[in-house]
Amino acid sequence: MEDDSEGLFATLFSKLFGHKDGNLEELILEARQDGEINPTEVAMLLNVLRLGRKQVREIMIPRTDIQCAEVDDPLEEIAQLIIECGHSRIPIYKENRDNIVGIVHAKDLLRLSQSHPQKQPTCRDIMREPLLIPETKNVTDMLQVFRASKIHLAIALDEYGGTSGLVTLEDVMEEIVGEIEDEYDLPRPDEIQVLSDDTIMINGRTPLEEIDDRLGLELTSEQVETLSGYLCELAGRVPMQGETFTVDGKIFEVKDADAKQIHWVLIKPRPKTPSDPEEN
Repeated sequence: MEDDSEGLFATLFSKLFGHKDGNLEELILEARQDGEINPTEVAMLLNVLRLGRKQVREIMIPRTDIQCAEVDDPLEEIAQLIIECGHSRIPIYKENRDNIVGIVHAKDLLRLSQSHPQKQPTCRDIMREPLLIPETKNVTDMLQVFRASKIHLAIALDEYGGTSGLVTLEDVMEEIVGEIEDEYDLPRPDEIQVLSDDTIMINGRTPLEEIDDRLGLELTSEQVETLSGYLCELAGRVPMQGETFTVDGKIFEVKDADAKQIHWVLIKPRPKTPSDPEEN
């Protein structure tokens, strides 16, 4: 898989560079207009270029959302937590979440259940050393650390040494290729849900082109392709739940979002004002 992805990027860059000079982003957008690369390739290339401008704290799972266990918790409870949350790795803390002392892997628990040890094992017997990194670490550098260490989960620390968040290899890859779903992800409901004649709920991952076709809007961007990306571009950050935007005569209200992306957006007509022209 890794060789395939590296070959893809080599092919894409060879289409663009070697005979032109200038800003790389401009070259990519020019190549799209010339039909040399398709929109999916454009998005991936732009994401790769922008990766180096981001810090881990911009893409990590925040401390408050981390599923973790205490070092003295019975292994049965940790196994149940893994089943309930669907994660294959669980951070282990001692006394409080600012002191992450290890990581328990689901596969280690499975091996333990099959080995029938003589003595009753504890969390300390199977947890692995945590990978600790500063939250300000460059995301491109983080990708290199993951590759070199073959560890795919890291704990991000703030300037005081406390736990700030958690970042995985999947989080980094999603910055390039978009959200990755696995077998533990819940099924997605319909991306566009009609609630009434003039009110619609839309999944943040819905392509702008599909929204324009279905709703007769004109949401355009040279940089992003989804509704979530579009509203993030307007705000210059990931908007919080409850924030609203007026676009193309409609109110876009963020109904569900986390630190990384928008999940659901409610679209409804903009209320009329006295300055609006009368309809004939």
